Amino acid sequence: MEPNSKIVKIHPRDNLMVALTDLPQGTLINNGNEKVRLVDTVPAKHKFALKEFSKSEEVYMYGVVVGRATKKIPRGGLISTQNLSHETQKYSVTSKPENKSWTAPLYEKYKNKTFLGYPRSDGKVGTENNWLVIPLVFCQNRNIEELKKVMLRALGYEKTQKSIFNLDVLVQKYQSGASEKELLEETILSGKKEKENNPLFPNIDGVYFLTHEGGCGGATSDAIALCNLLAGYLNNPNVAGATVLSLGCQHAQIPLLQEAVGRISPHLDKPIYFLEQQNSTSEPEYLAECIKKTFVGLIKANKNKRVPAPLSKLTVGLECGGSDGFSGISANPVLGFVSDVVIGQGGAAVLSEFPELNGVEQELVNRCETLEHAKKFEKLMKEYHHKASLLGAGFDSNPSPGNIKDGLITDAIKSAGAAKKGGTSPIVDVLDYTEQVVRPGLSLLCTPGNDVESTTALAGSGTNLILFTTGLGTPTGNPAVPVIKVSSNTSLYNKMNDLIDFNAGTVIEGVSSIETCGEALLDYLIEVASGRQKVCARKLDQNDFIPWKRGMSL
Repeated sequence: MEPNSKIVKIHPRDNLMVALTDLPQGTLINNGNEKVRLVDTVPAKHKFALKEFSKSEEVYMYGVVVGRATKKIPRGGLISTQNLSHETQKYSVTSKPENKSWTAPLYEKYKNKTFLGYPRSDGKVGTENNWLVIPLVFCQNRNIEELKKVMLRALGYEKTQKSIFNLDVLVQKYQSGASEKELLEETILSGKKEKENNPLFPNIDGVYFLTHEGGCGGATSDAIALCNLLAGYLNNPNVAGATVLSLGCQHAQIPLLQEAVGRISPHLDKPIYFLEQQNSTSEPEYLAECIKKTFVGLIKANKNKRVPAPLSKLTVGLECGGSDGFSGISANPVLGFVSDVVIGQGGAAVLSEFPELNGVEQELVNRCETLEHAKKFEKLMKEYHHKASLLGAGFDSNPSPGNIKDGLITDAIKSAGAAKKGGTSPIVDVLDYTEQVVRPGLSLLCTPGNDVESTTALAGSGTNLILFTTGLGTPTGNPAVPVIKVSSNTSLYNKMNDLIDFNAGTVIEGVSSIETCGEALLDYLIEVASGRQKVCARKLDQNDFIPWKRGMSL
């Protein structure tokens, strides 16, 4: 994009253009040899028509069909939910995909780069060395919280200054008879910064306590999926060991989890302790045993140390949430560039959120290295869409009110931009939910578009870093894997810089290209992977974990 540009046409085939800044009605726009006068005011991030559309005519953006006109749209008219409906082009898997030659960017520059990681006996390398305390069933959530209260402070992982809010001032004002207006105007931010942790075990980056609402009371398939997911967390290279709490009578049994672990990692040698409450004489005795086992495990895990590792040991998850009309032209392509560089160095990247690949299936099918993978992708997409439709929703229901307000009018527009996170490399594998990343290169992972369910799945499939783009701001993280937040616009980065790690809004402003911004992000990623930079989600203790029940979650 040119510096100070006000508009962008993403693909030569497009008959829409994107406003990079607010454009008043009557603005004259250059479109090659043609000029287009806006008949509506077009807010930044929104699109306008480059031609007159008749009712039912297809609309193109990113070079693909992204909608169908529901009424006549004048040339220079604003595109909105009032005149555009979701539509995608047909796709098919009829023959072996063409494996075109592909060249990785910046190969020479990064071929000798390393990060400081934790080597595991199976050859993988962690970017963190974490201990997890995990419930097999929701009945153990209270015990998990009790252990968390006791252990974090004693082990030095709880921040000294726990809150930046001074509630005492409100209490005192209320007791002195202050009005509601006076209370609302009172400043309660203390301004005190949290002190750094001083952990007993310096080589343990974090001790994280997961909770969830599953494990019993649902379908047997849900219990199996939960155990498969948890097995993936135990196998994740960022996890040094774990304490697993079970009630005893639930569907998600300890042997079911052990079987899942044995299937994906038969020689797993991490310290993992399984404890069952119904075998204990009392709750205090049970919790005491959990604490002692965890403490002994931490002693073992603390012996791990960071050593230099090549970039081929990186497995990067690619995620977006709270997307806006700039996500597909700044932050997501920047992630795609980083993905290509990492893959070019022998590493792996994982593109998730299947509802947000709706409309670009043919491009992804064509990039699959094998016909088998192309057919698996087609099968997973069609089954997912069919099940969602039976439950009263289809992929077209995916965009949120926030997405639509900021320019993502249809799921196809959102998907075409979201897919840019996957770069240009060949697709070497297609994974169903909870399946493990086993090949270097780009894999597709079947997850919902729900941010936390998808990041939960990415960590469960073996990523050791997650890159997460947002245009509106999303406060989330993961207990096993650092989540690097990337903003699509500078305004968001400045407004929410306590949540956002990196700004890709410079691409919109013409200050940097996709390549230069991507290179800067990759350098930052290496710092995070080496433990030299702490992401905002870690600073804010955002450690979200939501398993996906394969129902109507988009």
